[in-house]
Amino acid sequence: MAQPHLGLIVPPAAGEVPVDGPLLYGERIRFSARGLGLGEISTRGYLDVIDSVVEKAVALKKEEGVSAISLMGTSLSFFRGAAFNRQLEVEMARATGLPCTTMSNAIVNGLRHLKVRRVAVATAYIDEVNAQLRSYLEQSGFEPLALEGLSISDVQAVGKVPAKALVDLCVKVFEAQRGADGILISCGGLVTLDAVREVEARLQVPVVSSSPAGFWDLVRTAGLDARSPGCGRLFAWTAPA
Repeated sequence: MAQPHLGLIVPPAAGEVPVDGPLLYGERIRFSARGLGLGEISTRGYLDVIDSVVEKAVALKKEEGVSAISLMGTSLSFFRGAAFNRQLEVEMARATGLPCTTMSNAIVNGLRHLKVRRVAVATAYIDEVNAQLRSYLEQSGFEPLALEGLSISDVQAVGKVPAKALVDLCVKVFEAQRGADGILISCGGLVTLDAVREVEARLQVPVVSSSPAGFWDLVRTAGLDARSPGCGRLFAWTAPA
């Protein structure tokens, strides 16, 4: 059987495959990426690059021969709300003829899969983007409880946030308002697999994080087995979309 080959549209200009893909799936699945050149994590930054998403999707199909594509930027796809996120997905699919999804779909699908409705939210974002995320979650049928960000707008800086800082923020938002069914860590640039494992063990609730969930959702969108044992509850068992 040929190795599946899936496509990613990522915010940084370099267009590198995020580390979570190989960590989750090893040699089982090949990933290729195209970069958007996002200048900053803010509405201003998103507006500069959002119109090139479909073009990048077409390039992944024509130049790489991928079989499914995801826009791997959470805030890039939720900043204008749930209807705009859906429109992006439809336009990507129409232009490429391929199954397409977004990282905003991924966090929603992950939370639903784990039966999380009341969610504590930890992010990398500034207040402006946190407000957009709250609105997107509410439009998607969730009840965001405590929601707090690290106030980062630098695209490169998010990848340098240590796991301990993420764990501490998750614990803070979870304990700030009791009653959450689970935790969301939002921002595709954060490196979170170690933090997810620690938080799930410590708080005994499921955690959905943007980048791992983005890969999980894309793999399911392609009709493949998205399991990856030892990488958190989301990867313990799951069926194709």
